Amino acid sequence: MSDTPRTGTVRAATGADTPPPTGAIGARRSRRIAGLGLLAALLALTAVGSVLIGARTLDPGTVWLALSQQAGDEANIIVGEIRLPRTALGLLAGVSLGLAGALMQGHTRNPLGDPSILGVTFGAAFTVVLGIHFLGITDLTSQAWLALVGGGAAAVVVYLIGSVPGRGPTPITLALAGTAVSWLMYSLVSGIVLLDQDTMENFRFWRVGSLTGRAPSIIGQMLPFVAAGVALALANARALNALALGEDTARALGFRVGWARATGLAAITLLTGVTVAACGPIAFVGLIVPHLARGMVGPDHRWLLPYSALLGAVLLMSADVVGRFLAPPGELQVGVVLALLGAPFFIYVVRRRRLLSL
Repeated sequence: MSDTPRTGTVRAATGADTPPPTGAIGARRSRRIAGLGLLAALLALTAVGSVLIGARTLDPGTVWLALSQQAGDEANIIVGEIRLPRTALGLLAGVSLGLAGALMQGHTRNPLGDPSILGVTFGAAFTVVLGIHFLGITDLTSQAWLALVGGGAAAVVVYLIGSVPGRGPTPITLALAGTAVSWLMYSLVSGIVLLDQDTMENFRFWRVGSLTGRAPSIIGQMLPFVAAGVALALANARALNALALGEDTARALGFRVGWARATGLAAITLLTGVTVAACGPIAFVGLIVPHLARGMVGPDHRWLLPYSALLGAVLLMSADVVGRFLAPPGELQVGVVLALLGAPFFIYVVRRRRLLSL
């Protein structure tokens, strides 16, 4: 058997000794760059639609004036204090969940994996419920910080439980530990909310997953966490390519497997934790988006991660805009819309054997 595919795989993994982009390689690279440009343009269009469309009808001219604070008090409030922050929150949340999903599937080698596998989602929910039940915390900003602390603590516990002595965590131990911690947190959350009606009522609004009702100040609070998570994720791309060849091969290529796993899990924790904290648990973005990105650019994480980030933002904001039409005169929250879209896709992924091998 020729060793050409193996050599190409190693080159893709390490990013080193790659020949100049000529011929087919150059054309593929050009297509991928063009794809990123198209996704960025689609994201910009989605953001414009998010600002233009809402329960209160505003013509584009009024929205434009409102962006310069000249449209009148009502339009200025609707655009500047509601729609723009909502759009920015959707952008940050979509980028975070898309990246976290691609990292999660890459590290666990699980095509049905999403960020909730690490226990971050239910760890965040547990601390929010504790804050409501024991401390009477009901404002979303305080709940956001509680959720971030709980999600981070759960991820640390999963990492420690899933670590094999002398080797660190493996994909299987991470998935098993994360599932166990998630179900434990879920059971505790269910027990508390079922025993206390007031806690259930307060928790229900946060639990649905929404971009509405959040203070504009939460955007600034999210930015440092998202920026750090994105930087760690992109830095993890080459190591993920090497890990796809097996841990022994990755070590032979000079990668520190334990450090690579820790970097990836730190990125997942930051990206998922801050999003769950700000928006509540939003399902299916981290599951759907990596598969869409993989179908467009293949398994190379140096391209898969940027594509997942852009696709995540497009999907989340599109679902939020669609939800504004589905239940007039009100709207469906983005978590509900994504569940309606994600369940059929989940079934599709399960039934497509070709997609089940990462």
